[in-house]
Amino acid sequence: MNPTHALEPTDQRLMPVAGSHHRLTGKSLVGNSSDLRRALWDADTVIVAHGTEPDPVFFHGNQRALTLFEMDWAASVQRPSRLSAEPLRRGERARLMAQVTRDGCITDYAGVHISSTGRRFRIEQAVVWSLIDGDGVCRGQAAAFAHWRPL
Repeated sequence: MNPTHALEPTDQRLMPVAGSHHRLTGKSLVGNSSDLRRALWDADTVIVAHGTEPDPVFFHGNQRALTLFEMDWAASVQRPSRLSAEPLRRGERARLMAQVTRDGCITDYAGVHISSTGRRFRIEQAVVWSLIDGDGVCRGQAAAFAHWRPL
């Protein structure tokens, strides 16, 4: 994969990923870096983010996310985020996302997800948060986690 494709989202689109995480959790997502796109891409944790479309589509997945979900960049930014959960677990995922919308952040999410090839895995200790821009507008939701295991 050509990492320049992974840097496609503008800093303006990515700033709420890091900024909202810090504001809601009190913790830095990627440390202090002058190159936010590169820091998110190279992070040791899986980081994904989707927009606010009626069926939200991922606009960011870092290198670790693309590996775990077994996708290339082009496929990842066309994929509705609901497809990251198994069909039987999509209702559970929808309830989680509604809770994040209501509360702003969940810091201890665990659940079963699925890669683009059908490989199942359980993520644990995930942070899921709303992406609020500088004007207070919700621009989507994101998740970050460092712990998962294959099923």
